Amino acid sequence: MTFNDFKIKWTPIIDNYLASHLKLEVNNAKLSEIMAYSVMAGGKRLRPLLFLATYSALNKEISEKEVRIACGIELIHTYSLIHDDLPVMDNDDYRRGKLTSHKRWGEAEAILAGDALLPMGIQWIVEGSNEPKLVKIITAAIGANGMVGGQYLDIDSTNNKSVANDANFINKMEWQKTGCLIQASVEMATIHGKASSQSGKQLVAFAKDFGRAYQIYDDLVDIVETTQEAGKATHKDQVSGKNNTLTLLGAKKSRQELKELIKRAKSNLANFDDSVLVGFLDLYQKVL
Repeated sequence: MTFNDFKIKWTPIIDNYLASHLKLEVNNAKLSEIMAYSVMAGGKRLRPLLFLATYSALNKEISEKEVRIACGIELIHTYSLIHDDLPVMDNDDYRRGKLTSHKRWGEAEAILAGDALLPMGIQWIVEGSNEPKLVKIITAAIGANGMVGGQYLDIDSTNNKSVANDANFINKMEWQKTGCLIQASVEMATIHGKASSQSGKQLVAFAKDFGRAYQIYDDLVDIVETTQEAGKATHKDQVSGKNNTLTLLGAKKSRQELKELIKRAKSNLANFDDSVLVGFLDLYQKVL
C-alpha cells in the first residue's frame, strides 16, 4: 500500500470517529459544537496517521481501539492549536482556512474548548490501549519538558536578540514545541504494537528526524506559501520577531538541513518492507 492509499483509506475513518464521538461523548451540545469546530476544520491528520501507519508497519491489524488512540492524539494536537492561536500567544485569525476558535466563539470559549480536548484526548488513549506507559509517553511529550516547554521558549525568544544565533536554543525550542508530539505518536505505536527492541529504536529514530524536519518545513511554508495555500497567516514570522531555523540559517541552508533529515529518516526505515511511512516524507517536497 502506498502512503496516498493509506491516507485515502484512514483519513475518513479518523474524521468520522472524531465527529461522531465528540457529539456522543460531550453532554453539553454547545461545548461539543465549539470543540468540534476546530477538530473538524480539516488539517492533514498527520499525527493520528503516523500512529496508525507505524502500528501497521509492525504487521498489526488496525481496529477501533487503535482508531480511538489515534483520534486521542488528534484531540491533543487540536487543543494545542486552539491555545497557540490565542491573542496572548501567536494571535492568529485563521487556522486550516477557517476563523480560529477565539475569533469564531470568543476567547473564553476557545480556552475552555482546548481545556476539554486535552483530557479527553488522554482519556481516549488510555481507553483504547489500556496501557499506562502510553499515557506516560504522551503526557511527557506535551508537558513542561515537551510541547508546552517549547511554546514557552518560543514566546521567550520572540524579539530576543540574545538567542537569535543560538543554534542549540533554537533546536531545543523547535524540537520541544513540534517534534515531541510527533515522536510520541510513533513511540506509542511501537509500544502498543509490541515492537522488538531493534524495530522500536529504528522507528523512534525515524520519528526524531521526521519531527525535527516538520518544524523546518513549517518555517519554510511561512515564506513559500500564500495564506490561502497554508490555511493560516504566512510571511509573519520575521515581522513578528520570531527566532527559528529559517532566521538562523536562511532559506538555502534550511532546505539543506531538511534534505539531510529526510535522508536520515529514510535510512532508519531501510529494514521495514513498508512504503507508507517513507511516503510521509513526500510532504516536504513542496518547500524544497
